[in-house]
Amino acid sequence: MQRKINYFDTYEINDLKDMLYKTTLRNQNKVAFRLKDNEGKIVNKTYLDFRKDVEALGTKLIEMGLKDKRIAIIGKNSYEWSISYLACVIIGIVVPLDKESSDDNIKQFLNSSRADAIISDTKYLDRIDSMQLNINPIKIDMQNTLKYTNFGYLIDDGKRMISNGNRDFIDTKINPDEMKILLFTSGTTGNSKGVMLSHKNICSNIISVAKIVKVDNSTSVLSILPLHHTYECTLGFLLVLYGGGNIAYIDGLKYITKNIQEFKPTFILCVPLLLENVYKKIIKTLKTSLPKKYTQDENTIIQNIPFYLKPIVKRKIKKSLGGKIKTFIVGAAAIKPEIVESFFSLGIKVLQGYGLTECSPLVAGNNDTCYKAASCGMPIPDVEYKIDNPNEEGVGEIIAKGPNIMLGYYENKEATDKVLINGWFHTGDLGYIDDEEFLYITGRSKNMILTKNGENIYPEEIENILNDSDLIEESLIIGASNGKDDVQVKAKIFPNIEAIKEYLGKKVPTKEDISKTINELIKKVNEKLPNFKHIKSYKIMDEDFERTTTNKVKRFGKNVEDDDKR
Repeated sequence: MQRKINYFDTYEINDLKDMLYKTTLRNQNKVAFRLKDNEGKIVNKTYLDFRKDVEALGTKLIEMGLKDKRIAIIGKNSYEWSISYLACVIIGIVVPLDKESSDDNIKQFLNSSRADAIISDTKYLDRIDSMQLNINPIKIDMQNTLKYTNFGYLIDDGKRMISNGNRDFIDTKINPDEMKILLFTSGTTGNSKGVMLSHKNICSNIISVAKIVKVDNSTSVLSILPLHHTYECTLGFLLVLYGGGNIAYIDGLKYITKNIQEFKPTFILCVPLLLENVYKKIIKTLKTSLPKKYTQDENTIIQNIPFYLKPIVKRKIKKSLGGKIKTFIVGAAAIKPEIVESFFSLGIKVLQGYGLTECSPLVAGNNDTCYKAASCGMPIPDVEYKIDNPNEEGVGEIIAKGPNIMLGYYENKEATDKVLINGWFHTGDLGYIDDEEFLYITGRSKNMILTKNGENIYPEEIENILNDSDLIEESLIIGASNGKDDVQVKAKIFPNIEAIKEYLGKKVPTKEDISKTINELIKKVNEKLPNFKHIKSYKIMDEDFERTTTNKVKRFGKNVEDDDKR
């Protein structure tokens, strides 16, 4: 199937420095970034502006003795973050860190990476200042305070050096096969590993995606997800620059709606939670504005809009999303197929993909030519996957091979040898492949609950059924002892109180009301499941679950502490 796709034109790049110079040559005076000044006015940075800023910072960092050194970046998504990433990955080894990490984790990552410098926002440098580190890194402040080395000064001095003939950065040579990116990832299980990536890994992924998802001068991206994550960094930053698009950054999660109206993006990378929230708002609006006969089934409201009303509804929905939106790329978790189909019927593509940090990150994706709403898509060009040791239903571990696969885990040969076997990366994810090469994820092997009778229970399957209900905001399925030397299914549920109020017709439902409502729902869910998958106990949570920075529910820590059964 993959061979039948007519790929978009791409150009070769040897490394990210090569990409920076080639894309600047192609798009010199085109807009690369749309930013806000101190007064909130939108100002543009061209590709040439950006390249000169990267050159200047890289030149100055080399003069400071940081050539081939490890440089950590920690901060909010910003133009300065983007300059820093490319400058550091070209002259040394970049170590992007999660700004939401605990102090203990940041300390561990800085010590473990042996960072020689940290480029950061002021508040994170202040936090780092209070840590007892085993290293003494140079601290560079992206917000230009006088307390630390001033980022703006480094750019200005770098430009002065270049104008005086310094070519240290411009002449820098890169080995595309060496570790140049070090990413610490804990995901949902809490076990932190350092993933080693090369320029070749990242560049191969950029080109593969550019062949199947069109990015050009008309592409305008609103960057929402954290840039330290390869999903946003590769696809929402580097791919966009490769294709000649432009990037804007949100002011913060609570300003997404406002920023969408301001920047009018054509292209947004997001997690399912964001798109589900957008979808719920659309459905709520339609339910109050359309005749009841069209709104009986929430899953098909949009598809059932009368043809004479659909153009008006399309325009209104697109306007609420800035007016120019064409594509949402969704990753990090599964999204309901009916949401995908609903957006497609509105003329908005929702392209779901599958990837991991270890794969730079994309392995599979729906694309501009072929998609299936329930699938993660097909293997991207130059990447292959297969199912290892499938069961009778074809479900087994997904393993992948290609130029995007990591070099290994940092200073952890044992962990590397467990996942890199004969050139194949063992993802730890379970899934199956249909006869057209489309991939479907069923769960994570580490999450699987195994009963005494040898029955496999995939928590994600039950969670998806629970989360389909408007009455549930989020759920988490765990294995709990049944007191008879076996495990049974336990659900932890964070209810949607507003939906329960509407469902019961009560302004202030009691705890008993909520409990009874959830209990009735669980009975209905159990009717859809075989006996061994039945939810035997549950706990109603008073607050939402702890999440990763890509909005996945953590499957460790207080989220899975085994409370008293209900």
